[in-house]
Amino acid sequence: MKKSYKILAVVLSMVVLLVAVALAANPKPAFKVGEEVYACNCGESCPCDVISKHPGKCVCGKDLVKAKVVSVEKGKVMLQGEGWEKPGAFKTEAKYVCACGPKCDCDAISQIPGKCPCGTEMKKVK
Repeated sequence: MKKSYKILAVVLSMVVLLVAVALAANPKPAFKVGEEVYACNCGESCPCDVISKHPGKCVCGKDLVKAKVVSVEKGKVMLQGEGWEKPGAFKTEAKYVCACGPKCDCDAISQIPGKCPCGTEMKKVK
């Protein structure tokens, strides 16, 4: 009986570890209403949807602008950027994320490849 408890404990530990690795491999920044972020300002025709915790350049080369999260919905956030007439919808299910490592706090996401605001290449989300 004790042996089956040990096996069960090992199996449960492995499951928890696998879930943690899966979450780390596909990071999803959490956005909160009122939070200030930086977003791509290329307009509705651009598919970048870059959001970052830090200022910098968008993957398309334009400057990111300071924006405020006005609502959070499943799969998207609504941002109100400086100088924008109305809030814009940005996807939160990223195709690319900043690959600058665990010490980086960019939390930059994008729908197209390019460089993160910190200058590191974005990596494709698996």
